[in-house]
Order: sequence, then structure tokens, then C-alpha cells
Amino acid sequence: MPSKVLFSILLLLGAIVSAQARDVTFLSTSDSHYRQEDHPQGSHNALNVATIEAMNGIAQLSWPEKLGGGSIATPRGVLALGDLIDNGDSAVGGRQLSAEQYAFFEKDFGLTGKDGRLHYPVYDGWGNHDGPPVGKEKNGFSMQAKLLARNKVRGEQKLATNFSPNGLHYSWDWDDVHFVQLNLYPADQQDAGIKYNPVWHDPQLALAFLKQDLADKVGNSGRPVVLMSHCGFDTDWWSKADWKRAYDVAKAYNVILYIYGHTGTGLRAWAPEGETKKWDCLNDGQTDKGFFVIQLTDDRIRAAYRIKSDLKVSKDEKTKAARFNWEGQWEWKFLFDRKLVAPAAK
Repeated sequence: MPSKVLFSILLLLGAIVSAQARDVTFLSTSDSHYRQEDHPQGSHNALNVATIEAMNGIAQLSWPEKLGGGSIATPRGVLALGDLIDNGDSAVGGRQLSAEQYAFFEKDFGLTGKDGRLHYPVYDGWGNHDGPPVGKEKNGFSMQAKLLARNKVRGEQKLATNFSPNGLHYSWDWDDVHFVQLNLYPADQQDAGIKYNPVWHDPQLALAFLKQDLADKVGNSGRPVVLMSHCGFDTDWWSKADWKRAYDVAKAYNVILYIYGHTGTGLRAWAPEGETKKWDCLNDGQTDKGFFVIQLTDDRIRAAYRIKSDLKVSKDEKTKAARFNWEGQWEWKFLFDRKLVAPAAK
């Protein structure tokens, strides 16, 4: 075989291998809790804006040295895991407070990366603050109706490729990694033993979607799976029995991360009692504080939380409104690094 032909074949093979190599960088945050500017408890919208500006500039930074350093790649998108606004069904004297809060979220986060402050597509879901199912709101504004409309655009823009029959839950792929947005938490309905706000806490068939989506889109491929919801395995009204049901649906698949918000920020490994295969969980905290940067390669996960340094919150003694004091500095926290071993396809 002529050397030029052989060289061309080698280049082609190299290009194919390069194209197949996994390298996915993305960001995750939750609990932005947008408020109207005159909210009686104060507004942290300006801190959310500062976080979004930091997200936009993240590719100018390097990974922490403890995680090996190196440039951070431009993110594929941003996960926004619920409690997008603070009061999901609120009006006073005909003033639509929820709509005002949503307008701030929409202006800052946008949707496609071209229609808001944020420079990347956003993959949002609802949390327990975002209001009840469509049709059960009392004040004329439905956050979930907005999310349904956003999901329609996601489908049209090919930002997501599979949607639940009710249009609420969705999934997509970055490289060979499968991502599933499960909104509040992956159950079909609130556990019968839980009585706390069953209307707002209706997960609306998220578990049924997860089961069908994994069967249809992942199957026996062994591809990596990233699951996300607002609540994690530390939320009492998403019960332990529900946690196990969710685990059982996905345990046969290669779940490499579970990302959630609601309860704070940190890292944990979790599995139901009696199970040996634990899921690595990232609790991604409040947008006003920061966001996780996450990279998935063929053989590695690394993640770090970009957090505002010395952010201090105090309350006015008379009005109880929050006061925020921050001098503009950032630091890294909650460093995570794990090797990935690809399971054999079944």
C-alpha cells in the first residue's frame, strides 16, 4: 500500500477516534429563588446575576490544581434544578408577583444561550417553590405552563430529544452521555403516607418517564447516564420507599451522577440499604452562592463548586429583610474526582 494512502487512512482513523472521544463540560445550579425587587424578605437577584456572569466567563479559568489543572472548556449548557422563583403562585391586589419573579429568571437565564444574560443553553426543571401543576394555580400565573412552552422550544431547537407524554420531563445526549431532567423528584405521585402539600408536590409521572426513557434511549448500551431532579436523597417528603423505587428503575444502567438541589451544597455517595453500588451525588446549592463545573471524559469525572468567598447574609431587625454583603471574590470548594470504568454492553 502506498505510504500516502496509508497515511491518509491513519489520519481518518485518528479523526474517527477523536470524534468518538467523550469530553463533556457543563454547569449546574439550583434554587435561584428569583423575587420581585420589593420582596419583604429582600432580593438576591443581583447575586444571581453575578453568578451568571461568572458562568459566562468560566472558560477563561483553569481547573483547581488539586483536580489536575488545565483549561476549563466552554460548557455545553447549564442545569437549573428547580426553585427557579420564590413564590410560584402569588398575587397581591391584582399584582402578579410570580410573573414578575419569572420575568427576572427569564431575562437572566434565557433558554437557548442567545436570548438572556446566560451564554449557554439552560436545562431547567421545577421545584417545590415553583407552583402547582397547570390548572391548579389560584392566581392566574403558572410556572409549569411556562416550562411546558420552554420544552416545546427545546424540542424545536434540538436541545432535548425525548419528552414525557405530559411534556414536563425530558432527556438529551451530550456525546454518548444520556441526561434526564426529572423535575421535582422521580416518582409518579406523592407517597400516600406523606400529607405535606400534595398538590404542589405532585411529581407527575416522572418515574414512569425515567423507566421508559432509559429503556428506549439507553437500553443495553452501557452508556453513561446523568440523572437530575430538584430533590435528593435527603428530602423527607420524597420518601425512602420512593428513593428505592427510583434506584430500582435505574440500577441496571450506568448511572454516573445524580445531581440535585433543595437542601444545600455538597457531595455524597448514596444507595438504598442493602445495595452495594452507590450513586455519586452532587448537591448543587443556591444560584446566589455559586455553581458546579463538571467535566466527563472517557475515563474520568471531575467537578468543583465555584462559590462566592465570604458572602455574608444578615437581616434587618425591623423588617426581617435580608442584607447581602459580598466583596466580589470567588473560590473553589467541594472538589470531586473519580475514575470511570466503562461497563461492557450487554
